[in-house]
Amino acid sequence: MKTLEDIREYSAHFASERNWEEFQTPKNIAMALSVEVAELLEHFQWLTAEQSRALDAASLQEVAHEIADVQLYLVRIADELNIDILKAVADKVRLNEKKYPLEKIAP
Repeated sequence: MKTLEDIREYSAHFASERNWEEFQTPKNIAMALSVEVAELLEHFQWLTAEQSRALDAASLQEVAHEIADVQLYLVRIADELNIDILKAVADKVRLNEKKYPLEKIAP
């Protein structure tokens, strides 16, 4: 998979093949997403900043799997709500640039 569209198509097909559409409502996907984010956070709980940047190979693989779960749910909820993720990100970046202009940042 090389694009968000590839992920979207795969996720929609995966859910459809399993007849999960009735369960994968935006509300349920958002709830599942929060669980996956908590599972991602669990890997960093109690680590120092240094330790969090120096995970061993096994921990790094587990974190990668959790990040993948989060991404899959993000793409799935966006698909259910007909939200173009790349456009949403571009819009948010522009809002952030206005909200946090460089001129207001202390030197």
